[in-house]
Order: sequence, then C-alpha cells, then structure tokens
Amino acid sequence: MKNKILITLNLVKNMGLRYVSYRVKYELLKRSGILKKRFPTSPPYQQFISLDQWKSQKVKFFFDDPKETSVIRKHNDSLKEKVNNIKEGKFLLFNSILAELGVKYDWVTNPDSQHRYDTKKHWTEIADYSKEAGDIKYVWEKSRFSYLYDVIRYDFHYEEDSSKFVFEEIESWIEANPINCGPNYRCSQEMSLRVLNWLFALHYYKNSATLTDSIFDKIQFVIYWHLEHIYNNIDFSRIAVRNNHAITETLTLYLAGILLPTLPGANKWKEKGKKWFEEEIEYQIYEDGTFLQYSMNYHRIVAQLLTWGIVLSEKNGEKFSNTVYDRAEKSLKFLRTAMIEENGWLPNYGANDGALFFGLSNAHYRDYRPQLQALAAAIGIDCGIEEMHEDQYWYGVDKKNLISWLPAKGINSFRLGGYYIVRELDTLTFIKCGSYKDRPSQADNLHLDIWFEGENVFTDAGSYKYNTDSETIKYFSGTQSHNTVMLDNFDQMLKGGRFIWYYWSQSVKAILTSGIDNYKFEGEISAFRHISKEITHSRTIVKTKDKPEWQIIDVVSHKPKGVAMKQLWHVPLSHKNKVSIECTDSNKVTLTPTVTNGWYSSLYGTKEINSEICFSTEKEVINTVIRII
Repeated sequence: MKNKILITLNLVKNMGLRYVSYRVKYELLKRSGILKKRFPTSPPYQQFISLDQWKSQKVKFFFDDPKETSVIRKHNDSLKEKVNNIKEGKFLLFNSILAELGVKYDWVTNPDSQHRYDTKKHWTEIADYSKEAGDIKYVWEKSRFSYLYDVIRYDFHYEEDSSKFVFEEIESWIEANPINCGPNYRCSQEMSLRVLNWLFALHYYKNSATLTDSIFDKIQFVIYWHLEHIYNNIDFSRIAVRNNHAITETLTLYLAGILLPTLPGANKWKEKGKKWFEEEIEYQIYEDGTFLQYSMNYHRIVAQLLTWGIVLSEKNGEKFSNTVYDRAEKSLKFLRTAMIEENGWLPNYGANDGALFFGLSNAHYRDYRPQLQALAAAIGIDCGIEEMHEDQYWYGVDKKNLISWLPAKGINSFRLGGYYIVRELDTLTFIKCGSYKDRPSQADNLHLDIWFEGENVFTDAGSYKYNTDSETIKYFSGTQSHNTVMLDNFDQMLKGGRFIWYYWSQSVKAILTSGIDNYKFEGEISAFRHISKEITHSRTIVKTKDKPEWQIIDVVSHKPKGVAMKQLWHVPLSHKNKVSIECTDSNKVTLTPTVTNGWYSSLYGTKEINSEICFSTEKEVINTVIRII
C-alpha cells in the first residue's frame, strides 16, 4: 500500500495535478456515457457547398494546377511497383511491413491479429489495446490514406489518372466507418491526417471527371464531422497527451478553416486552431530546437507539419507568430546536426512508430533529407543538402534567395533537450544526457550512439511495437536496449503502464568541450531512484580527434552492496568483428564480456537480432576503450 501511494504521488509530481485531474474526469465522463452523447452517430446528411462553388473559392493550396508544379517528371520502377501493389491490395504498413489486405479490405480488421472491430460500437467503447485485438495501429495505418501520395506521384510522373481508384477508396472507407463509430474514430490525430490527406487528393484531382458532385458531397460531409470531433475532443490531446498529436490536430483545425471557409464552424476552427497551434509549438519545441517527445521521428513529423502550416498560411496571406518561425528554424538545425551526411539517416533514437505522414519522394523512410530540405526552403534556408528531392516542389516553395547554413564540425550542444553531438568527417558521436520536465518514453539517459563512415556501429534498439507483451515493451523502451549502464536488471526508471515511467532520471551535469587532440564529454545523472535515492551515474567520454576511438569511464556512486553494475553495448551482427571493446574495473582488472542476442528494430513492427555485449562488475567503476577496426 505504501509503495502504491509513493508511486501515485510520483505520478502527480511528474505529470502535474492538471493532467491527473483531467484524466480522472475524462475517464468518468467516458464510463458514465456522458462523453458518448457529445459525439453523435448518424447525424442528418447535409450538403454544405457544391463542387463548382468549392472549385471557385479564392483559396490557395500548394498548387493551383498540379501540372504546373516544378517537379521534374521521371519514371521510377520502385514507385510503379509500389502503386501496382496498392491497387492489388498490398500495402506497406509503417514503411516496413508489406501486408496483403486485399482489394476489398473492410478497413477495420487488424491484419496482424485478424481481429475485426465492431463498427456498431461508439468510439468511446473501443480500447486502444487488448490482447485479443492486438495493436490498433495496424488498423489505423491504411485509414490514414498516406498511401495516396504514392498514387498521386505515380499519376504525375507517368501522366496517368487514378482518380477513380482514389475516390473509390475514400467512398469505401466512408461506407465502412459510420460517423463516430469503430476504431477509426478512436484517435483524433488519425482523423486529422485523414482530413489533410483527403484534401491533398481533392486538390490534385479537382479537375478530374471522376470527381462528381455526389462524391464531393460525401467527402465534405464526413470531413465536417471529423473536424467537429477533433475540435470537441481537443483538450484530450492538449492536456492528456500533449505531444505531436496536439500539434497535428490544432494545425488541421486551422488549415481546415482556411481551405474550407464555408463549412459551419470554419471561423472557430481557424481562430482557435491557429492560437492553439502556436501555443503547442512554443511549449513542445524547446528554445534550443529539441522536442519534448525525445524522438527523432516524432520531431520529423513536427517538421512536416510546420512545413504545411507555414507554406499554406503564407500562400493565403497569413503568418504565424515569430516564435513558430524561430522554433521551426531551430528544429531544422537540431535535426540537421544529428543527420548522417552519407545517407540522411539519424540515430534510431526515441519512440518511432514508422510514421511518415506525407511521403512526397522516393527516399528511404529513415532518410530525413527530403523533409528537412522542404522545411528549410519554406523558411528561407539552404541547409546544405545537395541532392534535390521532390518534397519542396510539391509544396510550391521557391528555392531562390536562400540563406546558407551548415551544422558545425566538432562539438554541438543542445542542453534543454539533453543532446550532445560530435560531428567529424567519418564519425558522428551522439550522447543523451538530459533532465525531463516532460514525459520520457525510454529509459536511455547517457546512451551513446556511434556512427562510422555512414553506418550505425553502436545502435539504439528502436521501438518495435507499442502494443505488445510487457516484456518486449520493457526491453525496447528500457535501459537494456541502450548503450548505457544498468544495475542488475533494473532500468534507470521504474516502468509503469504502456507509456508511463516513474522516478524520472535527471541530468546533474553535462559538458561537451573540445581540446587539442580530443573532444570530451562529462555527464552525470540521478537515476535508479526506485532502488535508492542517492544513486548517481557519471559518464566521461573522450573521443580522439579524427580517429574511430572512444574512451568511456562509467562511475555509479552509492550503488547498493551486492548489486551488479552492467555496462551494455549493442552492435549489428555485420559489425561485431569490426569493433574492439576493452574494459577494466576500478582495480584495473580486465572484464570479460557476456555476449548474447539482443534486438534491433530499425522500422516499426520488425526486429532483427544484434549482439548485446555486457560487462559486469560488483565495483562502481568501469573503464572502457572502443575502437572500430
């Protein structure tokens, strides 16, 4: 009982009384049925504006006529194959898993668990996760309609017209998903993405003969009820979730107000959406350009949303606050600094659910160059990405008169987010050492990520799946899957529910400096407080300049007697014979590693075996030398 009280108090301390009280209130409203009544099903059908009236609106999209974009037409076999698969009912889920959903997919069957959700149930009665249903993200994935960008790009490059297929897909979804019922109304962010992606398709195919009044009326009616749902449930995202969900939803409301000005509620969506979006950007993106979700991929999502918002607002004669532009620029500079020059990849750091909302190029999912290049151009910067990608052309961004900026060689510190990066010609050294004022997703403080000649030699395991068994979730989100230190089998923090950690680790010190022959990082965290409040872990990393060599000293102070200190390293199987790791304890006794199979997940829903190398001692110090040979 005492332990439960302490954990509850820690939750309140971490998340704040506003969060806790709102969650309690929201749960009561849901269980009582009051929340259900606020989101009606089977609303009476309405036609808000005719197709001709919509076409004649003085509203600017990314392009007026898609044929007038600056995108250079070019055939691409992989794009053609991808679209052929889509039309045959084969979809690439999470940019990683090719699933045969079939041409008559019902939109509510989980292809992973084969569970079919009940579309007669109100969305408030649908669980995010159950053992029987499995991971609901498998159902949400196709319903985002992000795959339409592949079809649209195929049509553009091959000068074809797949509008009949596109609108049949949208109509099929509408018929299979009654308003405010079933799993696809469960998440307002998913609904927001569907709205944005449908709007993109409508604008691209607006002059197609297959876009009839009947089809347009159906789509705008469902879009209206999507937006009303998002607006009336926005507090959940802004208080209970407060991450990229809130940014997506508030921006969607604002853009819908601009692009669909005649819909009832458009003025309130636009006014409130803009205000809320600006507030979320200011709160969620720290002043050094790092992001409160501590995730590279989720930060890229925000970069794409910023691109949409900035470009469309300016095209329609509006502008966000200076803070939005400041955070956009600093986000770009942080992500660009962490980017590997050879391939555009970033460390596999933080939660990663495979999301890439607006796929407007042929680049690999892990390649951030297209999205960063587009955001950079939108705010007037050339960030040194030489290869031109399609994205910025689809957004209609002028690439002229850009101000050149490149990330600094050597040391780069982002203290508010807790990231320290050493950039050299052949290596990138990435260190996490942060204090959390917002909810952490992984217990990974003092993680060290090492890249050499464009390859990730010492890796972060990634996320794999959010909704699976507790042991797997604990591994991928926990300390064991990171290049840092554990005590016995204890994580740095105490694992709670699916996305909850107790006793957040906090940075005590973090300094990155440049010397004559080396770079030196000195960091210390308060961690393992569920074992003892006095424990600290300090890590010193000395990187020899222009050599793939690192010296690491780990010290755990106030470690309880009889508890082992375990230093963990994760190396791809293809690199295990290319690295040398030498370890000694405080008495200079050589430590022999235990090598086991760990896991690595580069893409959501997939995993592969890697080498998990563990050095263990009863002492409080481990001295390590790493060389890539």
